[in-house]
Amino acid sequence: MHLPKEALLLRIFLGESDRWQHQPLYEAIVLKAREQHLAGATVLRGPMGFGKSSRLHTAKILRLSLDLPVVIEIVDTEDKIRAFLPALDEMLQGGLVTLERVQVIDYRAGPEAPAAPEI
Repeated sequence: MHLPKEALLLRIFLGESDRWQHQPLYEAIVLKAREQHLAGATVLRGPMGFGKSSRLHTAKILRLSLDLPVVIEIVDTEDKIRAFLPALDEMLQGGLVTLERVQVIDYRAGPEAPAAPEI
C-alpha cells in the first residue's frame, strides 16, 4: 500500500471502558479499520485526562481509574478516512473525533519479527 504525501489523520478520543458489541470499543474500531483496509491504526492509553463531562480519569495509585483515556490515531487518504466515518459514527456513543491534514514523510513496513519458539 502506498500513501500519498498529503493525507488525513483521524484522531478518536474515548474511554478505556467504552464498549461495542461486548468488546472494548478501541479494539472494535481498530478491527473495523483493518477490515476496511486502512493504512494502519495505533491505540494510545493516557495516564490522565478529562472530556466533556469534566470528570477526571487518572491512573494515580490512590484513585485508580478503570476508565483511562484512550486515543486512536489512523492516517490514510482522505477518501478512505471519510468512507470510514459512517462506521465510526455508528460505534461511538461519546468521545471526540478530529481530522487534520498531515504530510506523510515515509510509510513502510519494518523487518518481520522472528517467529516465537513453539512450546
